[in-house]
Amino acid sequence: MRLDHVSYVASHDQISDVVQRIGSQIGTAFQDGGIHPRFGTRNFTAPLLNGQYIEVVCPLDHPAAESTPWGKAVTKKANEGGGWLTWVFATDDITPIATKFDRPAVDGHRKRPDGTELEWKQIGVKEITDSPDLPFFIQWLTPSHPSQDGKAAAKIEKIEISTNDELGHSWFKEEIDSALTGVETEYVDPATNDGESGIVAVSFVVNGGLVNIS
Repeated sequence: MRLDHVSYVASHDQISDVVQRIGSQIGTAFQDGGIHPRFGTRNFTAPLLNGQYIEVVCPLDHPAAESTPWGKAVTKKANEGGGWLTWVFATDDITPIATKFDRPAVDGHRKRPDGTELEWKQIGVKEITDSPDLPFFIQWLTPSHPSQDGKAAAKIEKIEISTNDELGHSWFKEEIDSALTGVETEYVDPATNDGESGIVAVSFVVNGGLVNIS
């Protein structure tokens, strides 16, 4: 298991501005990632060092945005003003994780503007609605990866998470901790975050300096 990417939500009207702002902060141009037809969302991605990436995602005016767990999670966050939504861990075999959840992983795909298609399986999105501090999990089915799209200039240094129990309620706490080699996690009391749990901020090392995005 490894940290794959972090997700930031913007509204459809604001996504271009958010992509420009974050891209400027991390010194990296975002690429148009295309539409997630199954989920009613679209994203832009920027590569990070260490084989990771950051996505900025927005809901679309599409039935799937109101009927699928990922679409609903993105829509809800966009309606609240946007910001960090979740963190995602990749695995080479998602079957044991799906077994623990006692349901099959969901297929996902999106087609880039250049026509190439990415395919994956994911699970755990339902849980982030009630526990935004939890990550979800992904298995890539195609060799291309968003960390390869463009030239990376930044790496994740720290993820600050508001939670009551430092992920003690996760079935995969040990695996998550082991996968965070080189990435610091700081857990904060939700009382300092208006009672809300979830990612508060992500810090990136960019050209030797530290950039904090909240």
